[in-house]
Amino acid sequence: MQTQDASLAAAPLETQGLARLWADPETRGLLLGLLGITMFALTPAMTRLAVGTSTAPLMTGEFVAMGRAALAGLLAGAMLLAIGARLPGRADWYPLAMTSMGVVLGFPLLNAWAMRYVEATHASVISGLQPLLTAVLAAALYRQRHALGFWLCAALGSALVLGFAMLRSGAGMGSIQVADGLLLLGMLCGSVGYAYGGRLAQRMPATQVISWALVLGLPITLPVSLWAWPQTSMPASAWGALAYVALFSMWIGFFAWYRGLALGGTVRVSQVQLMQPFLSMLFAVPLLGESLDAVSIGFALAVLATAIAGRRMPAPRLRAAS
Repeated sequence: MQTQDASLAAAPLETQGLARLWADPETRGLLLGLLGITMFALTPAMTRLAVGTSTAPLMTGEFVAMGRAALAGLLAGAMLLAIGARLPGRADWYPLAMTSMGVVLGFPLLNAWAMRYVEATHASVISGLQPLLTAVLAAALYRQRHALGFWLCAALGSALVLGFAMLRSGAGMGSIQVADGLLLLGMLCGSVGYAYGGRLAQRMPATQVISWALVLGLPITLPVSLWAWPQTSMPASAWGALAYVALFSMWIGFFAWYRGLALGGTVRVSQVQLMQPFLSMLFAVPLLGESLDAVSIGFALAVLATAIAGRRMPAPRLRAAS
């Protein structure tokens, strides 16, 4: 410890500041969480590239959702074998199953179905609800009590997201109503997977949490992906998008995300997702040629404001993982 302190003292002031910043578990958790959601932020655009649109469909939603999970699951299984990982304990299988159902099966499938009918920028605004859902579910899972103001902010944020969806569906596109419902259900599934996975990562390496969850889903994801395999040739862009969501959205991104949740606490670090809608919309502009309209930006900022207000309300902290 003395040697470490001496080395830190001899380092430049800028390095000392960064080292002390990184040494704080909550700050490190927030930074790792930001790294994870940056990888996740590309998911809507990449999914849209893979599934196409309602008028020019490419891969089916079932294939994209299950294919990305199957590919990631095979890689995860190989990694677990390579490092000689022990089987999870008896108490770990239930949270692993909930994690798998949430982020391996539920969220990818519902999201892929919805992305054929909505633009990535639209889905990005809907995803603004994710941090509040994750915080609420985590608070219930950890049996934490929050201030009334927190719940009021959560309710207001939900109302704004639903208002945006209704405004868009009022343009006469009935399928948007269904797609918004799929997106919201997907957000709920993702929040369940985040809450259980983040809790499990406090006693299991984050790399193994998502890897075991992926392996647990293989009996479903692998057969379904083979059954739904495209019968016609697909453009390289669709296969490249599928590779991204398999490697980064489904697997590597969770290394940073679950570790961040374990270090800083799920309720607190989940609020880093407030950046994800903006990152997703920015990525969609060069990748998909979409544009940012004032309504989408306005609703995104309003959702951001309510979530920030909720983040400032008193909330108990989890004991950080070492």
